[in-house]
Amino acid sequence: MSFLTEWLVNLIKEFLISGIMVNLGALFDIVNDQIGSIAARVSTTPAAWNPGIFSLIRNLSETVILPIAGLVLTFVMCWELIHIIIERNNLHEIDTWLFFKWVFKTLIAVLILANTFNIVNGIFDVAQYVVNNASGLISSSTAITPDILADFEAQLWEMGVGQLLGLWLQAFLMYILVLALNIIIFVIVYGRMIEIYLLTSLAPLPMATLTNREMSSMGQNYLKALLAVAFQGLLIMVCVGIYAVLIQSIAISGNPIGSIWGCIGYTVLLCFTLFKTGSVAKSIFGAH
Repeated sequence: MSFLTEWLVNLIKEFLISGIMVNLGALFDIVNDQIGSIAARVSTTPAAWNPGIFSLIRNLSETVILPIAGLVLTFVMCWELIHIIIERNNLHEIDTWLFFKWVFKTLIAVLILANTFNIVNGIFDVAQYVVNNASGLISSSTAITPDILADFEAQLWEMGVGQLLGLWLQAFLMYILVLALNIIIFVIVYGRMIEIYLLTSLAPLPMATLTNREMSSMGQNYLKALLAVAFQGLLIMVCVGIYAVLIQSIAISGNPIGSIWGCIGYTVLLCFTLFKTGSVAKSIFGAH
């Protein structure tokens, strides 16, 4: 009878341990795949991320927004000319060089407006250069080696059936939770790129005001927002690097239960920090 009981207990333990190991391995694999996806998406320029969307945004900007921006620029420069005339006591104290200055500013404004898309792409190219260089220094791998999983399995065989049943339920629930957290991470990373496309589509309008002293705040705030969302990618890479180090420290801790809960806790923390990267980048560049 004791032999039959021992065989039944071992059978149940084998079933529970196999389920735990499958859930635990899948949990870390899903996290690692998502982290690798973050690194790949963040280090991609808007033009390379989705050429179809980029072409659509460029055509929209150049054919629909740019003519409106030209009207805005015309209004802005006429307003500035009127302001120059009024400022000098209604033409009683006008210097000729002021008109040359106005013509020069208008020429610069036209050049900026005509090359708006190149300027915007240049900003993102610089940001991606920084991100790509940083990715070589920041580890983004959370992969678990087979030796670590083998050690986990050996520790599981030393536990009782009740402990294994509780751990199996926890591992299953944590697996579902990680899937939900991965969806949140997906929304954050892809949402940043959509924000980039939205900012790019309307670029000519704020750029048309850059050369005017009274209205330049619109263009300056736009450039600050553009720099913030561009360099947000670097902050995301830093968060991923920190997360990878924390996950690796969990993986070698030798505590299966603590590893599962620690992985979930750090994944929640990653989601929170990814949400914060946008506001941190805007605060750094003074965008609002």
